[in-house]
Amino acid sequence: MSETDDNTLIAALWRVVAAHGWDGLTMRRLAGEADLSLAELRRRFPSRLDLLVLHGSLMDRTVLAGTIPGQGGLARDRLFDVLMRRLDAMQPHRAGILRLLDDMRRDPGLAALLGPHLVRSMRWMLDAAEVDADAPMRRLLALGLVGVWIGTVRAWIEDESEDLGHTMAALDRLLDRAGQIGRTLRLLPDEAPSPTPVATPDA
Repeated sequence: MSETDDNTLIAALWRVVAAHGWDGLTMRRLAGEADLSLAELRRRFPSRLDLLVLHGSLMDRTVLAGTIPGQGGLARDRLFDVLMRRLDAMQPHRAGILRLLDDMRRDPGLAALLGPHLVRSMRWMLDAAEVDADAPMRRLLALGLVGVWIGTVRAWIEDESEDLGHTMAALDRLLDRAGQIGRTLRLLPDEAPSPTPVATPDA
């Protein structure tokens, strides 16, 4: 399947979840909604968890495809932009994702299974924001970013505005708090904006 087909399948996934919940998601229902054969779904997705992993991968790719190299500015501001773009990618599927998150409160095992995939996605978000660090520090930063992301999603759940103003304010606070903790623990340096190149007249 192409990436376009993947996006079509994931859109169908969230429609089924919105209508029937996670417990009501069956491969038969999804095959009918996505106009695919059960044999094709079985070939690509041995379990329902694999569908959620695909959704996360598509969100990662959407953010990475929209990233402009050499952005400059503060790493904190680049992370803000990256995570908001990830939320923008979730917006078309909001009803289904909200239903899943509600169902997950009664299924902590599913959250545990998704945890490592979320950490991996946050490592990609660090790359998208051009945050450089050695391997041990990247692991710590990715874990910290998971906390920021989870807190932001909680705000997004309650945010029914078109501009996601409540979500943006929450993300702003969470990034500031994470930065303060990181600097207090000497995990992060004090940060200054990258200098803006100044054009000089030809001699």
